[in-house]
Amino acid sequence: MFWMASNVVVPGRLSAQQSAAMEVASTPLPEAPEPQSAPAPSQSPNRAQPAQAPAPQGSDINTAPHHKPPPQPKRILGVMPNYRAVSAGAIPPPPAPREAFKIATENSFDYSSFVFVGITSLLAKGTDAHPQLGKGVPGYWAYYWRGYLDKTDGNYWVDWAMPTVFHQDERYFAKGEGGIIKRGVYAASRELITPNYHGKNSFNASEILGRGISQAISLSYYPSQTQTASGYSEKFAYAVGRDALTNVFREFWPDINEHLFHRHH
Repeated sequence: MFWMASNVVVPGRLSAQQSAAMEVASTPLPEAPEPQSAPAPSQSPNRAQPAQAPAPQGSDINTAPHHKPPPQPKRILGVMPNYRAVSAGAIPPPPAPREAFKIATENSFDYSSFVFVGITSLLAKGTDAHPQLGKGVPGYWAYYWRGYLDKTDGNYWVDWAMPTVFHQDERYFAKGEGGIIKRGVYAASRELITPNYHGKNSFNASEILGRGISQAISLSYYPSQTQTASGYSEKFAYAVGRDALTNVFREFWPDINEHLFHRHH
């Protein structure tokens, strides 16, 4: 029959299906991939790993910038000497007597001292603080040399003589950080508190006794109207208050200089 003849294989001749089957059988199979060893877990799989907070963009945790308070300049406004100030965070060794003497001399004979005394003498003459000193140019000179002697005498007593006796460091150590009130109170309180040669806070006998002695000496060359207990107390309070305000100004001047005038150190 016809369907039987279709299955007859003619010798030397293969059907198309048989040829395709033989080609598939002769094609080599791809090699099986080698098994990869799984990395050993560092911790137990049942233990939950702590979540790590992502680091802020543009910053490095190990090198995060920290704002450093600006240093104390040698001069304020380029005029006022600031040799007694120590920058925030700095802990220099206590000054030797020779160095303290040098600081007192620089503060006394700096060119700005003559200008400062000239301004304060003009104000004192304008308010007629001591009528007995006269008026005009002779009166102004009478105010001037007394004011300069007050300043110079006080510098040597407070910056050199008394610190050498009491072993105290009369330089101003800036705080540089904190709120305005906290820093202001700290600066003004340095009139009563100062470190000794061992770095421990102590009563500022150098300031209080030094100003007291210098103001007592000044009674000898001022008019007799001020040679009273009330006159002495007024001059002493003025001198201590002036130094306290100077410390406050020293404390905040680096910040004012940096933010107002945009001068970075």
